[in-house]
Amino acid sequence: MKTPPALHGIGRPTLEDVAAVAGVSRATVSRVINDSPRVSPEARESVHAAVRQLGYVPNKAARTLVTRRTEAIALVLSEGENKVFDDPHFATVVRTATEELAAMDTQMVLMLTQDETTHARVLRFLGGGHVDGALLLAPHKQDPLPEAVANLPIPVVFGGKLWLPEDGLHLVDNDNVGGARMATEHLLGLGRRTVVTITGPSDEKAALDRLAGWQQAMSADQDRVARLSACGEFTRQGGEQAMRELLARVPELDGVFAANDLMADGALRALRAEGRRVPEEIAVIGFDDQPAVAPLSDPPLTTIRQHPGEQMRRMVQILLRLVAGEDVPPGREILPTELIRRASA
Repeated sequence: MKTPPALHGIGRPTLEDVAAVAGVSRATVSRVINDSPRVSPEARESVHAAVRQLGYVPNKAARTLVTRRTEAIALVLSEGENKVFDDPHFATVVRTATEELAAMDTQMVLMLTQDETTHARVLRFLGGGHVDGALLLAPHKQDPLPEAVANLPIPVVFGGKLWLPEDGLHLVDNDNVGGARMATEHLLGLGRRTVVTITGPSDEKAALDRLAGWQQAMSADQDRVARLSACGEFTRQGGEQAMRELLARVPELDGVFAANDLMADGALRALRAEGRRVPEEIAVIGFDDQPAVAPLSDPPLTTIRQHPGEQMRRMVQILLRLVAGEDVPPGREILPTELIRRASA
């Protein structure tokens, strides 16, 4: 190890300084910094020691010019700020993406978009070479963003089903149909005869899949679906309002499958207000198993556990492989769900 040279420029160590201290060429330092295997163990250790001694920090802008990589990934949520920051599901999604990318020394750029103006800004950013790839959750039917992003020259991994042909795309989804069927079959197995459902918005694939799972278990035709279901937003207020509607229309109901935990918690509120006992008179099951909702409901909520954190982990893994140039076959990966029993059913 040589004596540190006088630093170039204004005092920030350069690649040349590291090379001088390590006693190797500038090209060798560059290969070590970029994790090239074409370096001897001795040279690698000398470079790492020089980096530590000088406090050298790679110039990412210069590195980007060489590697054409930004070491940044965009997480795009096609939802408004209120929903993203109020819904615990999205909190899990954002936290997991941040942690997984940070573990790979990659920066996450969070982008929220809900209208034409923000859509255009997101597309300009994604197509402008600012990120190496994108993770996109865009569940709504009329949203033009998924198709536009799919046509950009960057790798993209989608969360959930899309409202466009999925050929050639990479997607990771949860088993919404199977989970809803499992919940409804559990209620029927408890001896409940009139199991209603509170569905999510009809412009979201997850909501439609959960309705389809309930319908399969109930062997319900369209007339029965219309009578035994009520639609609401994926919120407590949406669940409470839909529950009141169903109590008025189907007073003999004795089982409820709600399409998410927030709606199920709202349904429990409506049932308490009407003096209906849970689970003695009416059993209730939700979907998601959100830690901030399901165990804290009154009574604690039986629910279907999906894994938004695992979904995001798989999305990140696939995207980083695509960014690295690996040949990852396109398709939709479906993650399993499970029934979590508590006091409500």
